[in-house]
Amino acid sequence: MTAPRAALWYAGTLCLLYALIPTLTFPNPPLDVVEGFAWGRELQLGYTKHPPMQAWLLELTYRLTGGHYFGGYWLSALSAGLGYLLIWKLALRLGLSAWQAFWALVLTSVTFYFTLPMPEFNPNILQIPVWAGMMLLFHRAIEKGRLSDWLVLGALAAFGLYTKYFVLLLIGTIGLYTLVFADARRHLASAGPWLCAGFCLLLLVPHVLWLVDTDFLTLQYAASRSKPAQSVFDHIFNPGNFLAAQIGNHAGLFLAVLAGLGWSGLKAFRSRLTGFRQQFSGNEDRFLLWFAFVPLAVVLLASAVTGSEFEHMWGTPMFVLSGILAVRCLALPALWPFPRRAFAAACAIQAIFLGVIFGQAVLEPYWKHKQTRMHYPGKAVAQGLARIWKAETGTELAYVAGDMWSAANVTLHAPGRPSMFYLHDLRLSPWIDIADVQKKGLMIVWRGDREQPLNEILRYYPDARRDGHRSFRYQTSGEMPDAIVNWLIIPPGQVATSPRT
Repeated sequence: MTAPRAALWYAGTLCLLYALIPTLTFPNPPLDVVEGFAWGRELQLGYTKHPPMQAWLLELTYRLTGGHYFGGYWLSALSAGLGYLLIWKLALRLGLSAWQAFWALVLTSVTFYFTLPMPEFNPNILQIPVWAGMMLLFHRAIEKGRLSDWLVLGALAAFGLYTKYFVLLLIGTIGLYTLVFADARRHLASAGPWLCAGFCLLLLVPHVLWLVDTDFLTLQYAASRSKPAQSVFDHIFNPGNFLAAQIGNHAGLFLAVLAGLGWSGLKAFRSRLTGFRQQFSGNEDRFLLWFAFVPLAVVLLASAVTGSEFEHMWGTPMFVLSGILAVRCLALPALWPFPRRAFAAACAIQAIFLGVIFGQAVLEPYWKHKQTRMHYPGKAVAQGLARIWKAETGTELAYVAGDMWSAANVTLHAPGRPSMFYLHDLRLSPWIDIADVQKKGLMIVWRGDREQPLNEILRYYPDARRDGHRSFRYQTSGEMPDAIVNWLIIPPGQVATSPRT
């Protein structure tokens, strides 16, 4: 079998399994997927937490599949698949042979970010092909200088910023590379980089106008969720913790490399590696090392200076070069005595993670009796509340307010897909037309055995008490406590338009 065919079979099988297993076994989507569907229903230029691309794509799958939610799992698989394709092309462009590119793809696939998190389609996963594609296009642009490469790079950078502002880290890394190295810097005298930047900014104009119109909502939300330093210790612990997490997320790669070496190969590895690596130098290695380590170094430096704690999952797109780096620096597969063992280890790691995903959906409720979002009775809750609303008011439910999980599940599953009025806060829900809410009324929902809604809702209705509550069985035959869902109906004309306390 040729290397391209082997890569196609391996990556294609993985992507298919990571899409099929949650499609067939997950009773309810994960939080980020439910949240994205609730946002996507509104088709805005931005949302509370993120730019709009993830939500737009989820809404597209919802409409293409006739109102199903499994499209989120396939979007994750598509993101990974495009990432594999671009990693393959980038590996070849950086001087790896076809079989080396195959092994780069395999080793990348067993890093944690390409495994267990896959079913939860979110901006982190969507960034995988964005980062790989931008690196590939930039390498082509500085080598060939074609305007088409620069323009596509600008368009992809804009797509990335519509996905998550974290892509600014990669844009900055590209810009710094262009300034530092002469062979890239010479392009500043041509039209390419300037057209790239201009095209990117032009595509971003609608989102920037939305940001201004909403008082920079996403940036405010990010600032409110940040975890500033509490002591000098945080300036050391937080960057160290982030780095340790990223190293741990490469455990699968390390295990596959060690399996290919075996004990005998490990003993002879250092002496053989020294001679083999002398063959490698030049612009390709410089490019690889720059983009593999500079983004990580910037994050660690920012964490050390500010003391802020960065989410570990932000590292998802930063390590698309890990497999290429391992193959290049460790001279693989040439220095592997047992390459078949390495492949067997990679397949075993993937089987374990796929088994964990299957086990979480099918087996976990039989031994772990804690409530899970995956088994939440989202459809039953949404349809039950919609029936209660119609019985009480004689109309279809149009607006639902509450916390993200409670309200978003109703938005996703209820007939007509009512709009989510997140926490009853117009600032956090700029898509809401309060006059229309006043005209049609509002249902407030929350979970748990409590008579009053959330404190955020009580700001608008200080004396509020639930109109009723109902228990819903989780979607499993295992022993799991029922979900208690409460509701409060706010009739037309009685919707609060501003806080009362």
